[in-house]
Amino acid sequence: MEHPSDSMPNGPINIGSTHFLALPRPDILTGPPPGTVDTTTLAAHDFDVDTRTGFMPPQAPLRRLPVDWEPWEEVLDDAVGRKLQLGDGLDLDEGEKIKSEVWRKTVRKLPILPITELKKSEVLLRRAHHVLGWIMHFYIHSLPPRTPIRIPPPLTLPLLQVSAQLQLPPVLTYSDDVLYNWYIPNSDEIIPTHTSPLRCQTLFTSTKDEAEFYLVSARIELRGVDALELMRITMDEAFVGDDIAARRITTYLRDLAGVIRDLAGILSSVKGGCDPDVFYRDVRPWFRGEDSISSSSSGEEEKRKWVFEGMEMDESLTEPTELSGPSAGQSSLIHALDAFLGVDRYSHSKELTGSFPSTTSTQTSSKSAFLQRMQLYMPRHHRAFLTHLSNNPRPLREVVLSLTRSGEHPGLMEAYNESVRALKEFRDLHMVIVALYIVGPAKRARERERERAAAVGEGGEEGEGTRRRPLKGTGGTDLVKFLKGVRDQTQGTLLPLPGAPS
Repeated sequence: MEHPSDSMPNGPINIGSTHFLALPRPDILTGPPPGTVDTTTLAAHDFDVDTRTGFMPPQAPLRRLPVDWEPWEEVLDDAVGRKLQLGDGLDLDEGEKIKSEVWRKTVRKLPILPITELKKSEVLLRRAHHVLGWIMHFYIHSLPPRTPIRIPPPLTLPLLQVSAQLQLPPVLTYSDDVLYNWYIPNSDEIIPTHTSPLRCQTLFTSTKDEAEFYLVSARIELRGVDALELMRITMDEAFVGDDIAARRITTYLRDLAGVIRDLAGILSSVKGGCDPDVFYRDVRPWFRGEDSISSSSSGEEEKRKWVFEGMEMDESLTEPTELSGPSAGQSSLIHALDAFLGVDRYSHSKELTGSFPSTTSTQTSSKSAFLQRMQLYMPRHHRAFLTHLSNNPRPLREVVLSLTRSGEHPGLMEAYNESVRALKEFRDLHMVIVALYIVGPAKRARERERERAAAVGEGGEEGEGTRRRPLKGTGGTDLVKFLKGVRDQTQGTLLPLPGAPS
């Protein structure tokens, strides 16, 4: 397949040595010196949030690393081309096992490539993280059950080094699957929108089901651009805080509710292109993290530690502690909506909502801790954006309360609640999707396993325990319990309208 970039010049574009894009990439820990532009990306000074595409890059992500790192690209192409199968598949034949091991041997024989030149470009580092992360997940999840998971040095060293530069965990993330995993074929269109004919760069299964799963999230991100703009102009008006500002904020919040409902419509569209059983059986297992539980061919569930071999060859490397798989909880857009509306900060606060504190405050703290941990899996500029948004000296919730305290602008409080309700409805729908794509298929898979065990005279108490064990998300959470908690937390953010029963 021809890449859209194939028609572009092979050599670097010549720019002047004093041009800001020609300046060295700032150190990842200290950042750019005072008075120096952050050149890691074109939009880094705006938290890498583009006014046209939001958290998505305004141009298609790099589709291939330069020739020095071609061995990585070739190994990834080979994995996709071989159509490798999951190692814990019940119907995996000997030929598939041999094919997978032949491929894994090529990974172990890779040269250990330096990343020195990659450090000069955020775009190159992103592509490297994408390629190496995908190779690692192919490697791990094609292994037979009960086989120790040992990631070989040719993969360990560059992946951990690249991840350190990007301040990301050495594992596939939402940004690898969604933000930096798209292109627009046969089109001169440069700036994508949520209606653009997006395609995926990399897939585990080469199925339309997997592609649609990622692309629905990409469309949500692109439709969310309007939500980010409405947040911006709302905060501008909040600093003014007069009657005109109150009327404008009312309009903006009603518009925001409409955008959030559009996001829900896009989320619902996944049902038209992604089959639930194909997703659960063939796609989802590929992006499990270390904290996910996999099933062996005998039906037993197991959790295996990921061992990164060769770390002693680079004293700067540390043992990875964050190895959860990609999940919707890593979407900066949804976190931004929560921060803007005050879902985490104000939910169940009696002083601000008139409702009594939650009786499950420990659970709420646990959910907040998980969502904060998921921010570690986001591009670092996006994390900085969320921190900036959360530290707003005039939070929207307080502005709404202040402007409506004397009974003025009743429509403002209603508009705020309309946005919160729209977000709660989005989470209601998310739970429906989870039930359709994970809970239902998991139940059917357990039923089939019990039938198989009964047919061969197995079963018993262990099977019952497996049936009762809560479902885990790819982020490592008790999935249904977590989603219900976040949904209820959103509901608890609603402001009590004057005259309404407390």
